[in-house]
Amino acid sequence: MKSDTGTRQLTAKGRATRDRIVAAAAGLMYERGVAATTTEDIQRAAEVKSPSQLYHYFGDKRTLVQAVIQYQIEQVLAFQRPLLSRLDSFESLQAWRDAVVEVQRARNCEGGCPLGSLAAELSDVDPGAREQLMAGYGQWEDAVRDGLASMRERGELDAAADPGRLALALLTALQGGLLMTQNRRDTLALETVLDAMIDRIRIHAVTQRAPAS
Repeated sequence: MKSDTGTRQLTAKGRATRDRIVAAAAGLMYERGVAATTTEDIQRAAEVKSPSQLYHYFGDKRTLVQAVIQYQIEQVLAFQRPLLSRLDSFESLQAWRDAVVEVQRARNCEGGCPLGSLAAELSDVDPGAREQLMAGYGQWEDAVRDGLASMRERGELDAAADPGRLALALLTALQGGLLMTQNRRDTLALETVLDAMIDRIRIHAVTQRAPAS
């Protein structure tokens, strides 16, 4: 069997088991990497009784990795979405920046970005995984772009502001900052690069003139 068992074909108990396997695999792959995580490790972590039960839901490890990528995309966006949905002012940009930094502090600056970790390991060896990760990053980037576009439409950013390029630059800066945070074990690099990007966006801020008396 080579394909993932469709969740629509599963009972509630089956969906719960499948979700438990994916969550366990995601945790192990985030901690150890994809290559270093075996199906036996996942079986034990997910408390699956036998390999045949694991293969009932996933035909092979590659299929399970695809499910893990989707899981991590959903997890990252679930955390980001409440902030990204309001990412349309400098105040909300600052709040998003503070939340991202605080998450890293809470993790003791370990692990980096779940998507970035998968991309670093898989993009050069698994074209399908690369495309899936690109799609996930695209959703993230689109949310930032939409907020900046709203600021420009309201006249808070000048016409020269390019929401697409600014969003891409901000997400790229974030990924680099998360990697440096993981290596340095402090948030200084992350804070510095996000502050620099917000300052870069502020270059396009439109100063509101006081009405003539």
